[in-house]
Amino acid sequence: MSDIRTESANRVLSIILDRPAKKNAITDAMYGDIATALARAADDPETGAVLIRGEGPDFCAGNDISMFAAAAAGEQNILASNIGPFLEAISTFPKPLVAAVTGQAIGIGVTMLLHCDLVYIAGDAELRTPFIDLGLVPEAASALMLPERIGHVRSFALFALGEPLSGAEAATIGIANRALPADEVERAAELAARTLAGKPLSALVATKALMRNAEAIAAALDADQKAFAAQIQTPEAAAAFAAFAARKGPPAS
Repeated sequence: MSDIRTESANRVLSIILDRPAKKNAITDAMYGDIATALARAADDPETGAVLIRGEGPDFCAGNDISMFAAAAAGEQNILASNIGPFLEAISTFPKPLVAAVTGQAIGIGVTMLLHCDLVYIAGDAELRTPFIDLGLVPEAASALMLPERIGHVRSFALFALGEPLSGAEAATIGIANRALPADEVERAAELAARTLAGKPLSALVATKALMRNAEAIAAALDADQKAFAAQIQTPEAAAAFAAFAARKGPPAS
């Protein structure tokens, strides 16, 4: 098991990003373990809902930058990584999926929320999607799903300008259900997950399926994974990762 921890109680499986020293940035091994946990939860009749949260003050600082740097250098094929299985698992997960977000949510830490059914967030959380600043394109079907959720101009500002969004703003525009004090977020998300887990599961699964355009999401995932893999090989991406390394020191590991 990588830096992922799982806990089960009251028919809720909690998937915990457990890498607080790196603000829960996700490694390739972590992507694989999340995908495995979601697959098992989907098939487990004793699991009625899943809760995703981060250990420590931050939810998720995005993808571990070392993966992108290796792909940009031609040392890793991003399409052969565990990112694909993770995206497929979270985008097709049939049961209710709840997120508890505090602190920083960056990149995939934001875009995965679009695949969650309920999101509880700290009012002072900070959301950022700096894909273009890294010479990349948005992933996780977010170029389709975010404009559908909050409109084109707001989405373009997040993607292209890299403007940060507070948790309070995220709740106001519909990325999250409720903005709360940070110390109340986990409890609210757990209560919601337990409530969902106590409801008729087949009806919840059927309702979720009716509410999501699975074909459009799958097509968007395929398109943006191909675009992402192509963009990560460009000189722009290589320059962006070199500049990032110069500012931050050695990549996270």
